[in-house]
Amino acid sequence: MNQGKNLLDNVESLPLMGYQTVDVDDNKNLTAEKNSPGDSFQRSSVLVGTMLFVIALTAAIYQSGFLTANSSATNVYFTASAPLSSTNPIQTNLLRTPTLSVKTASNDMDVSAIQSAPANVDLGAVESFAIVSKAGITDVPTSSVTGDVGTSPITGAAIGLLCSEITGIVYSVDAAGPSCRITNPSFLTTVIGDMGIAYTDAAARLNANTTELGAGNIGGMTLPPGVHKWSSALLIPATIYLSGPANATWIFQIAQTLTVASNVQVILSGGAKASHIFWQAAGSVILGTGSHFEGNILGKTSITLNTGASINGRLLAQTEVVLQMATVVKPPAN
Repeated sequence: MNQGKNLLDNVESLPLMGYQTVDVDDNKNLTAEKNSPGDSFQRSSVLVGTMLFVIALTAAIYQSGFLTANSSATNVYFTASAPLSSTNPIQTNLLRTPTLSVKTASNDMDVSAIQSAPANVDLGAVESFAIVSKAGITDVPTSSVTGDVGTSPITGAAIGLLCSEITGIVYSVDAAGPSCRITNPSFLTTVIGDMGIAYTDAAARLNANTTELGAGNIGGMTLPPGVHKWSSALLIPATIYLSGPANATWIFQIAQTLTVASNVQVILSGGAKASHIFWQAAGSVILGTGSHFEGNILGKTSITLNTGASINGRLLAQTEVVLQMATVVKPPAN
């Protein structure tokens, strides 16, 4: 039975982490171009008439949960469990057998990869906050914070922000701190508890879609939704892209530090929401001067925003938060 040809019959394109869309031409050949200028893939070959096709790639290791390229082994094999059609999605047996959602040329839509998508992390009482810290907030004015702010169990005197820098409610465990504070220690106990639960939840997610991606350096990559895990520190030395639909979730599990270089950006596309992005870091987090970040940072230790850094997301630190003329904007609710 000549089922293999069906694998690409209705495919216009496939997504590939770190690369632009992989195009499929009329002859069922696949081509791809890296996001960085000058780096490109070779033309691939498709073995029509079998359930197996081979893509010849020239790259370091990149994996999206269903597609992997390795410079030491240029042939990457995919096995489908059923023919590809607009009504019959297929699964590959590579990595975690995610599903390919198939869309046909006739309705002018692309093919997208739907991985075993993680559920969103529940923030509980933290939802209204832009900054939560157990050990205080240090600020070099003038910073700007949109969203609620709270510290516990440390005294409110450790909230180093001015009332004029905050658009939101400032919660304190005692009568110390900014004059605009509200004293509510019991509520803050709940908030701190929910922050810890969220950190543990994000850290405990299993079946990562990628592990050790880029050997801890993901500069320039485009990352799809899913769980991405590193046993090392994570460095972002160049702008990265998170591309996926509005209901998709990203969870980044980082066993050590997270460092974003100066003037680097995290850019969202395809409807991706900052509220659905979670950076769980066991070490300290540093956003470099002038950088822009997206998502919720769940930090086991400190979170620092250097001069002019900004985030569309939350700073949830189990020790201290440091702001240096920084901007923090809590994302809209889910």
